[in-house]
Amino acid sequence: MYFAVLILSFLTVALVIYGIYLALNQERFAVTQRMQEIAANLRRKKDLNDELSKPFFDRIIRPVLDKLGKNLGKAQPAKKKVDLHKKISMAGNPLNLTPNEFLVIQYGCTLGLPICFLLFSLPLNWDLTVVILGMGVWAAVGFVLPDYYLKLKATNRREEIQDNLPDVLDLLTVSVEAGLGFDAALVKVVEKTRGTVSQEFSRVLQEIKMGKPRRDALRDLGSRSGVDDLISFVGAVIQADQLGVSIGNVLRLQAEQMRQKRRQRAEEKAMKAPIKMLIPLILFIFPTIFIVVLGPAAIQIMDTFQ
Repeated sequence: MYFAVLILSFLTVALVIYGIYLALNQERFAVTQRMQEIAANLRRKKDLNDELSKPFFDRIIRPVLDKLGKNLGKAQPAKKKVDLHKKISMAGNPLNLTPNEFLVIQYGCTLGLPICFLLFSLPLNWDLTVVILGMGVWAAVGFVLPDYYLKLKATNRREEIQDNLPDVLDLLTVSVEAGLGFDAALVKVVEKTRGTVSQEFSRVLQEIKMGKPRRDALRDLGSRSGVDDLISFVGAVIQADQLGVSIGNVLRLQAEQMRQKRRQRAEEKAMKAPIKMLIPLILFIFPTIFIVVLGPAAIQIMDTFQ
């Protein structure tokens, strides 16, 4: 009984003290709560502004593509997804698309373009055969168009790498011969140059910092680019690293070879130019010359016979 009274007295005193504490600090608690609410509102506003500052594609379209791509990717063979991932990588990963998202776009174009053609043809009252044939043609165009876009991007990217690689290798060679290590020379190249080659070297450096062996990062660079010159350069660097050969000499030889190949490609394009000019020459220029030269004579002959 004595202990119960003692505990009850202690709790009563504690509650009284806590009540006095709340009464004295009520205003401070209210201010603190209000500041917390303001801070929470500011955080929500900042998150909303960050979300609205994103491009329309990332904010609206990408979540839809991601959701549809997860369901569509389950029905695709693994080999097809690997090949598609390689194509996207060689094209420079446009819009940061995943293989599943690209498939959603491709199938969406395959279904969407025929539907658009059908809606366009309804007010014109075209024949049913023409409409069905047109829908088939637009379905084929919608299926092929995304693949063609990837091939075009990959081709432009390869040409850019081939054109810029000799200059980048010259800077890399100068940096190594000045006393920098290979990784430090890559950092210097990334800082001083712009373009696809610089972006690829920057990705190699990031992979190396994340713990990936340099040989594997360089091999991935070669396979990701699809450029024979870059693959040859990567192979020479890896071999020099394995055999202990001076990396400066290897880089100098590679730079000379790349410049020579670029010169040969330019000469090859120059040799092809006259042949390519024959088509517009025959189709557009020769008929005009014939009309100008032979036209008056033809008119005089016609007048004479009449």
